[in-house]
Amino acid sequence: MLEYTVTTRRTGPAVAVAACARCPGATIALDTDPAGRTDAFNPAELLLAAVGACMLKGIERVTPMLGFRLTGAEVHVRGVRQDAPPRMLRIEYDLVVATDEPDRRLALLHENVRKFGTIFNTVASAVQLVGRIRRREGAQDESAPAATANAAVTGFRP
Repeated sequence: MLEYTVTTRRTGPAVAVAACARCPGATIALDTDPAGRTDAFNPAELLLAAVGACMLKGIERVTPMLGFRLTGAEVHVRGVRQDAPPRMLRIEYDLVVATDEPDRRLALLHENVRKFGTIFNTVASAVQLVGRIRRREGAQDESAPAATANAAVTGFRP
């Protein structure tokens, strides 16, 4: 089993940082100010960033195993929060991959990213987590129908 340790520390009025033992030189500024800060992620944004980072790490892990060729990837993540009680109701993502791989391989990449992501699976067990994978515009596979990969929508509303 793996274990992870992160320490968050208040460093001043409404100012905080996060650090981990594994990467002692890295810190993340945290928005703990009730008025909000524009120079740090708030807790909801950190959660969404963790989902996106997990998906990108999954891509890095599975592309060599699949022999999948890509020139870039990005994940747009959106959370829908309710006020009372405060919680995330739904998280949606749009995974955009720059590749000339066929649509069936794009779908296989999506399946692997969804199946083997630690944070993805943890969050998905607690909140509705839906999304799609699509090819970045300009990177169309000429041998397969373009609509197939873009039709892999699982309830995502851009």
